[in-house]
Amino acid sequence: MDGLRIDKWLWAARFFKTRALASRACALGRIQCNRQPAKPAREVKVGDLLHIRTDHHEFEVEILVLSAIRGPGAVAQTLYRETEASRELRIKLAEQRKAMIDIAPAPPGRPSKRDRRRIIQFRDRQRPD
Repeated sequence: MDGLRIDKWLWAARFFKTRALASRACALGRIQCNRQPAKPAREVKVGDLLHIRTDHHEFEVEILVLSAIRGPGAVAQTLYRETEASRELRIKLAEQRKAMIDIAPAPPGRPSKRDRRRIIQFRDRQRPD
């Protein structure tokens, strides 16, 4: 196999749950191939460098193997190699998110009816007319 559509490879490598989501990410400009924005039909080859932005993470990976078949996670991880800088940044951001949970813990339960009324009043005051 010489080349493969980028949306198909992203799906097979398990960066996105469906191929449609991978295609949409490409269309929105969240995927770059060799520092160029990538459309869903762009062909990728072994050795290409991808910059992938998902909802929660950013990855910079080098393609090692092309695969059009979605397999188990362990197999999917063999399709690429994440750069060291990308891995360090991802770990650092995860630690920051964990620290934020300690600073602002979630409320213990659902808001009461009285709390919801206060929230609605607050939102109405913030809205510009």
